[in-house]
This record gives sequence, structure tokens and C-alpha cells, in this order.
Amino acid sequence: MSTVTRRRVGGQSSNSEDEHHTSTEPVRNSPIPDKKIAYDPRDIDESKSTPKLTLMEEVLLLGLKDKQGYLSFWNDSISYALRGCIVIELALRGRIAMVRDANRRRYPLADRYIEVVNENLTGEVLLDEALKMMKTSEKMSVSTWIDLMSGETWNVMKIGYQLKQVRERLAKGLVDKGVLRTEKRNFLLFDMATHPVADPAVKEEIIKRVCTMLVTRVSPAAVDAQSDVPHAYVRTVSMICSAYAANVLENALLYLQPDLREQAFNKVDELMNDYSSWPFTGSNSKVEIPSGTELSLEVVAGVINVLAKMDAIL
Repeated sequence: MSTVTRRRVGGQSSNSEDEHHTSTEPVRNSPIPDKKIAYDPRDIDESKSTPKLTLMEEVLLLGLKDKQGYLSFWNDSISYALRGCIVIELALRGRIAMVRDANRRRYPLADRYIEVVNENLTGEVLLDEALKMMKTSEKMSVSTWIDLMSGETWNVMKIGYQLKQVRERLAKGLVDKGVLRTEKRNFLLFDMATHPVADPAVKEEIIKRVCTMLVTRVSPAAVDAQSDVPHAYVRTVSMICSAYAANVLENALLYLQPDLREQAFNKVDELMNDYSSWPFTGSNSKVEIPSGTELSLEVVAGVINVLAKMDAIL
């Protein structure tokens, strides 16, 4: 039987700035002028609907304390999981895919190489920063990219691949989107910028989506049909698996009765097993895979495979 567990990364991130970044100036929303803004249509692909929030932002929201506006100081899993979310998000948006090589099947999912297949920017700063790194670097595997972006490397030549202050940057992005607000809170010896929830409806929708997926029978085809966002079902599964690995999923399940909570965690275990292999297997994975997206969704499976193995159950 699955129980509520604490999950942690095998190696703690070296990114201390990601844990205790401080700011003295609050971020304020400013009205957007009613005038056209020039941009290069080749940079931002608007041909398909994109989600309001990225996977990283949804996972961060689940971890944030609504009123206090900060994450648990004891959570040493979320930093690594957020980097995994970045790779998944790029794959779901069709920017990256596994290298098309028949011999890749000889290697574990996590060790297969990624390549950029669409250079168009997404408009999300963190995603575009990661995309540019992948475009200009040598081809590397799924697990290697997550490690490098997390700072989990002893190779000083590759320390520049680390994405810094990811939590704070995601929080400020959510402030810009009107989901959070910025406040300054004193923690005895230092001041820290916190980000309480400003629009509770957004987080409530995420929690509702998580609970619906985990305690009711949900048809992948129905979920995809009701959403104008590509890969809606796989996106939600990815968010749930990432939140579980980040040790924040239980925050969404606190409102369930104990028996339903137990059922939900059992379902998470099934989803992690089904979606950490390729092609997706099991009764929970009857998803339609549009032609031409197979190699991108294989990256998603590779990341979930990494997340499923990244931590120890205490």
C-alpha cells in the first residue's frame, strides 16, 4: 500500500541561490499600454494554444504556502524536479525530441540523446534559456541535461549550464501573470521576498484537476477533446508525476478523505510506472499519440523515468 511519503533527491543541489534568494524591491504589475509591440513571428510560435501556466509554475504553486508565500525550507527535491519540468515542457511544445537513431533503443530512456527540432522561442524566459543552451551545445542525454541544469556536475567546464534562481524567477513570472503577489517578510536574521497567492482560483483549478485525475475514472481521449492545449492528458500526468517527485503533491490531496488519499497515491504509483517507459504502457496510458510527436513524447517518458528514480522513500 502506498502512503504519504517524503521524497528527496539523491544528491542535494549545489544551487544555494535557488534556496535563499532575497529581494528588497516588490514586483508590481503595471498596465500594458494599448499599442502594438513589435516582435519577430519566427521567435514565438502562436499557431497552437499554449497553457496559461507552465508545468514548472503549476508544481511551484502546489508547493507554495498560500498565505505565507514561500516553499518549505526542508524540501530538497523540488529544485531538481523543476529542471525536469523544463525538459518536459519543451518536449510537449515540440521544441525538442529524442535524436532519431534506431540504435538509441539499445540504451535506457534516461541515457538517450536530445536534440532541438524547433528553434522558435516560447515566450517563457526559462524555457527559452534552456532551449538556447540545447541548441548551441553538443547533444546530451535526458538525465545529463537535468543534472547540468540543476548544478549536479563535477565538470567545471559544464557548470555554465546551471539554471540559477529558478524558484524566484518562476514566482516572479506568476506575479506578472497575476497569480501571485510579492511581499517582504522578515525571518529573524534576514528579509526575504515572499509570494503569497493573489488569485486562489488558479491554484484551486490545479488541485481539482489533480484530484479528478487520481480518484475518478478519466478518459485520456475525453481530456484531450475538452482542451485546446496539445497533449492535455499527458501534460496533467507529467505535472502529477513531477509534483510527486518534488514532494509537493500531498498538498493537493490534503482535502481528500484518508481512503481517497490512499487511492490517489496508489494511482500515482501506477502513472509513474506507465509513463516512465516508452511507448507508454499499462491501463492508464491509452493516449492517442499524434503522428510526428512520438520522439518528443519519448523525451517526456525519459524525464518521468529519471524522476521516478531520483529519490529515496524514507
